[in-house]
Amino acid sequence: MNKNIAPLIEYVAESTTACLVTMVQGNLLALTMGHLLIASQTGVIAGAIATAGIFVARTSKRWLISIVLGAVTGIVDFFVHPGMFGTVATEAVVTGLGAALMSYLAGIAIRYFRAKSKTKAG
Repeated sequence: MNKNIAPLIEYVAESTTACLVTMVQGNLLALTMGHLLIASQTGVIAGAIATAGIFVARTSKRWLISIVLGAVTGIVDFFVHPGMFGTVATEAVVTGLGAALMSYLAGIAIRYFRAKSKTKAG
């Protein structure tokens, strides 16, 4: 896959997934197309903003990328739709934390599998 577009796809997927799971409070059986549409809005906007910010910052530090994606996802989620639980911002904060955690874990997994494939190839 093109190295320039891969981060965008990763960040959109992580933001969308975090929003989707948080909206239904972990009950994946409650997912609807409405949830998916709202989560997709959050994911696309947050993923695009985070990709642009990380590109401008020219960083490859996984922890910093995760913090940026989490913060942007939380802010975008707050403005895209009202919270479904807790205070006005609770769902947005949980969504942002979920996106940051998923981003960090995905980064570790990607790095692990790349290193493993290089060892086999070399």
